[in-house]
Amino acid sequence: MKKIIALIINISTCFIACSTPSVEPQLNTSLSASQIMQRAHQAAGGATWVKPESLVMQGYGIFYQGDKAVIHDRHQMWRVYPVSKSDAHQADGKVRIDSFRDEQRIFQISFDGTTTYNHNGPLEDQADSERWQANFGFGVIRFALDPGYKLRREADDLVDGKPVYNIIVVDPEAGETLFSISQQDYAILRVGFDTPKGWHERLYSDFFTKPGVSWNQPGRVRLFYNGIKANEIIWTDFSVNEKIDPQLFVLP
Repeated sequence: MKKIIALIINISTCFIACSTPSVEPQLNTSLSASQIMQRAHQAAGGATWVKPESLVMQGYGIFYQGDKAVIHDRHQMWRVYPVSKSDAHQADGKVRIDSFRDEQRIFQISFDGTTTYNHNGPLEDQADSERWQANFGFGVIRFALDPGYKLRREADDLVDGKPVYNIIVVDPEAGETLFSISQQDYAILRVGFDTPKGWHERLYSDFFTKPGVSWNQPGRVRLFYNGIKANEIIWTDFSVNEKIDPQLFVLP
């Protein structure tokens, strides 16, 4: 009887040990941070994606306000990209975002390269204001292989259940930005960085492309601050390298 009990204990112990997955992050060292970043650039769209002139996106958004989820049925962004970048979290280039619900403007924000505006006109905000520090950060990955930048591998992880490589991009101003890159197809699935509002993460999924355009666009972007979802944007269309009138960024 004692032998049977001992056998049952041994079998149970083996079952628990063999069936319990390891949760300790591991580092797959077969690729360097630079090699992973090169593949991420290529998967995102290659030279067109790394050095774009402009991007126009259209879609809708879901914004979380306490216990309510409010849909903005029209959400648009215009972006003119900078040719260089030294601080990942400072506004640069030009950007404008309009968001509407039932044809009523909910918010509007713009940066023309020097001045920040809302629908009432110029604001006192500068390019390094808390407003922009809490939003700018993803674009630094386009410059990650340029002189003056450093890359650091962190332990591999999962994003939405998918294995990812984690890489810290250190900009020339010593700012750090986390990027999580799919181990399967090298899509960029997450960005994370510290902001005046706390730790900010964006998760990217539902990628799509357009014929004749070398650009892999995430169709869904979820934004979190300190682990709490603030909003998510569903992008349904995009245009790359369109000519945009600079006056578009001057409000009202």
